[in-house]
Amino acid sequence: MLTLDIFLATVLYAGLGIVIFIVSFVLVDKLTPGELWREIIERKNMAVALLAGAVAIGISNIIAAAVHG
Repeated sequence: MLTLDIFLATVLYAGLGIVIFIVSFVLVDKLTPGELWREIIERKNMAVALLAGAVAIGISNIIAAAVHG
């Protein structure tokens, strides 16, 4: 049964996970040399796009494990 407490906790954890993901991805973007989005969008650099995707999946897994307990 979905209660209000469970729903609010789910929304809170989802929001917290999204915020942590955005902050950590921006941090990775700042730590990599060059401009990540320019390389992906303008120069069509597939290697950088794969790196960004792998980083996103890795960060998501870490956040999910931390939230899940």
